[in-house]
Amino acid sequence: MKVISTNIGEPRTFEHRGKEVKTGIFKFSVEDGIYLGREDVDNDHVIDRRYHGGVDKACYLYSADHYKYWQALYPELELPWGMFGENLTIEGLHEADVNIGDVFKIGEAVVQATQPRQPCFKLEFRFHDTTIVRKFVDSGFSGVYVRVLENGQVNPGDQMERIERKDSVSIQEVYGWIYAEEFDPKVARAVNDPLIAASCKKDLLKRWGDLL
Repeated sequence: MKVISTNIGEPRTFEHRGKEVKTGIFKFSVEDGIYLGREDVDNDHVIDRRYHGGVDKACYLYSADHYKYWQALYPELELPWGMFGENLTIEGLHEADVNIGDVFKIGEAVVQATQPRQPCFKLEFRFHDTTIVRKFVDSGFSGVYVRVLENGQVNPGDQMERIERKDSVSIQEVYGWIYAEEFDPKVARAVNDPLIAASCKKDLLKRWGDLL
């Protein structure tokens, strides 16, 4: 896997349902790379820390490979790297091949996969489409949130190398269970995994807790 783009952004304000909403989802490539800290990316802007940033979601990765899928859905829309609010756009990344707790070295940093990204309405601001959240869920392409085990610089062109693989459930499986209509007993593996992000565990328990 390879880092195609490193991305940070400035906050912007939009009107949504009669209220002003500030967002940091508008991220764009920076040639000098980014520095991954324990709770966020240096010089990036995380607006709502209920859902972004913090130890369990310090950095967001999205696959460069998925952009072809989205370009086919939005042929008239320009899709620059960082379109999904990701800090790192990674070639060869796939949610089905990343397990909760897997550890990777990216540039100078060492990171650990914690959960899929759950889309919010702020994607509408980038895609100019009120149906984008549903499309994002249906795609199965969630991207991957990571905790930073070792701080460090990451530059475009750096390799992303898995250095430890966990015998756990995949990011793609967890993403599916958050929105599934039928219960899968394997949800228990995710809920009981000490390496899953606390917020993701909470969402799974809210969805399936009565059946666990």
